[in-house]
Amino acid sequence: MLASDMKKDLKVKSILISQPKPESNKSPYFNLASKFNVKIDFRPFIHVEGVSAKEFRKSRITILDYTGVIFTSRNSIDHFFRICDELRIKMPQDTKFFCVSEAIALYLQKYTLYRKRKVFYGKGTAKDLMDILKKHKDGEKLLLPCSDIHKKDIPEYLSKNNFDFAEAVIYKTVCSDLSDLREINYDMIVFFSPSGVSSLFTNFPDFKQNNTRIAAFGPTTSKAVMDAALRLDVKAPIPQAPSMTMALERYLKKVNK
Repeated sequence: MLASDMKKDLKVKSILISQPKPESNKSPYFNLASKFNVKIDFRPFIHVEGVSAKEFRKSRITILDYTGVIFTSRNSIDHFFRICDELRIKMPQDTKFFCVSEAIALYLQKYTLYRKRKVFYGKGTAKDLMDILKKHKDGEKLLLPCSDIHKKDIPEYLSKNNFDFAEAVIYKTVCSDLSDLREINYDMIVFFSPSGVSSLFTNFPDFKQNNTRIAAFGPTTSKAVMDAALRLDVKAPIPQAPSMTMALERYLKKVNK
């Protein structure tokens, strides 16, 4: 992927979003493309791969020893039940499921009879989930299915407050193959995770930013951009722009006059 030769203050005509293309045509990214006459492409820089049952067994975690399972994403649900299937495990009816949001809790319907399960969920933040877990500390043994790369706030809280729990790595975050983008130039690249930044340099070790604009969502992603010695041109969320699309719109209004 070659860096753009344009001057930094010239218009942005093409943007690469390092995520899958939105399923809905109502995505604000499409509105941005139309409003500013900008080409927006979507390409995941990372993807997840499930850990095999054979590899999972090496962790010496016995799933049926746990009375509650904590889910923080749909990926964690998908791969948890995949592992259960591969190990021929059926979760007991009295197992408690703790989910970070209602949307994730409802996703459980894909694998189990939701209305017959003990399901608890927060409002979308780790703090909400922690408040719920606090009420179920006594007598519970909790399992946290996760990726090899994951936020540490929940396990740190569980450890600090002496919960009986274990982390179970059931899928891994890996770099996607971006070799077909080698000769394609974009005026801006948008990142959403430190892993996405790592993928850029895994695929293109000699990448030079020059005047390609870089946007990052979240403090850890912004830090990864700067740690990679890249210039951060657009940062979100900020008070004036809580979403990436709003941050991009503010920037495009400035440079695409």
